[in-house]
Amino acid sequence: MLGVMSTELPVVGQAPPPRDPVGPYRICVVCLGNICRSPTAEVVLREELERVGLDGKVVVESAGTGDWHVGEPMHPGARAELERRGLDGSLHTARQIERSWLANYDLVLAMDRRNLASLRQMAADDPDLTGRIQLMLSFDPEAADWAEVPDPYEGSPEEFEAVFDLLLPASQAVAIQLAEML
Repeated sequence: MLGVMSTELPVVGQAPPPRDPVGPYRICVVCLGNICRSPTAEVVLREELERVGLDGKVVVESAGTGDWHVGEPMHPGARAELERRGLDGSLHTARQIERSWLANYDLVLAMDRRNLASLRQMAADDPDLTGRIQLMLSFDPEAADWAEVPDPYEGSPEEFEAVFDLLLPASQAVAIQLAEML
């Protein structure tokens, strides 16, 4: 399966052009349960977009491919790491992505290859949708090819810190690309 995906996904992330040139650019970050990685990425990416002057010009949301945490708040470890960095994840409520949502996003960022495969399977009949689904860390020029954000769900505070440290440069790169494009 990896060989098949490698022909479909650029090694270095490239933000696709907006679907609607007059509306906001829309991004969804996706992990398994939408309580650890993707909500952290949502907050970090939103902060970086604001830093480059795109506040209000880009909408960032998050979701999970699974349904077992729908309606729950952010994982306490993820929320604590955000708070330690001066960011707020207190308003997050987990949700599950639906296939019908994919057409609403300009860019969908998967945290790992499993999420990438699930999302691409949802979009399999639409090449435009499939091309808008990429790995989050593919945007970090320092990350290895096919790098993934590990799931810290049952992990230590240090694991949540490591996730944040992986998401930050990728989020900065997405923000810079979008600032140049928009």
